[in-house]
Amino acid sequence: MSAEFYHVPVLYEECMNNLNIKPDGIYVDGTLGGGGHAYGIGQRLSEKGLLIGIDRDQDALDAAAKRLAPLQCRKILVRSTYAEIKDVLEQEGVSGIDGALLDIGVSSFQLDNSERGFSYMQDAPLDMRMSRDDLLTAADVVNGYTKQQLTDIIREYGEERWAGRIAEFIVRARQNKEIETTWQLVDIIKAAIPASARREGPHPAKRTFQAIRIEVNGELEQLEKAVDEFVDVLNPGGRLCIITFHSLEDRIVKQAYSRRLNPCTCPPEFPVCVCGKVSDAVKVTGKPITAGEEELEKNPRARSAKLRVIGKK
Repeated sequence: MSAEFYHVPVLYEECMNNLNIKPDGIYVDGTLGGGGHAYGIGQRLSEKGLLIGIDRDQDALDAAAKRLAPLQCRKILVRSTYAEIKDVLEQEGVSGIDGALLDIGVSSFQLDNSERGFSYMQDAPLDMRMSRDDLLTAADVVNGYTKQQLTDIIREYGEERWAGRIAEFIVRARQNKEIETTWQLVDIIKAAIPASARREGPHPAKRTFQAIRIEVNGELEQLEKAVDEFVDVLNPGGRLCIITFHSLEDRIVKQAYSRRLNPCTCPPEFPVCVCGKVSDAVKVTGKPITAGEEELEKNPRARSAKLRVIGKK
């Protein structure tokens, strides 16, 4: 495995501070990746503390296991998705946790591993599965979805203004030959986007690749389910830190936190609450925490990162 696992985790110090780590506590990294954030959590735990790492990707779990081996705390690494947190804890006989971290989206570990097909900067088979056991691949989406389906996911998940043209060019190209590699797709996207638009903003393929990756892995559905599940399993005083990288994810987290902080379902015109729903959560951050200039210089991937934190009463 040639990928470099020891990347600098995004918003590292901010996450460590906001998790409020107790040395003998139980903490979950639900998006383990190469183990960067998890290592920081584990360093702050005593021999009595427990670190639980979850990832869909066996390669990531293997890499993280090596990295976390020197830590003195207890460790449990589980192959699963973070959305299944309640099942994971039940299987491990854990009733509640003192904190959790989710770093949403593709990990540096996966981006740097060119053969997985996540990156538009390296040529590879169109895959993009976070778990190699999943059936749906990026190639299936690109070659099998209708023009309307492609337009919808590229527009919604990629927030791409040229979604319709990109979908049209993909459908046209695949009529001649199946689209099998990342660079074949990059060339099609570049051809679809007018030259004037390609000269500004990020790489022309960035938004479309993001959209296809989200579709392949069902990322937004996972996230919507996971926020409430994690708050449910927090012990009193526990914290949940979630890092997102684009507005769709951030909106889901923001709205889920808001519902948890204000669960009342009574119509606004009611003078008093009659539904009886009381919040079990406490607000920790208002505006999201973003990377400072020093981090941005060292790690350009942090530019779009946003950290939101919620606590349990």
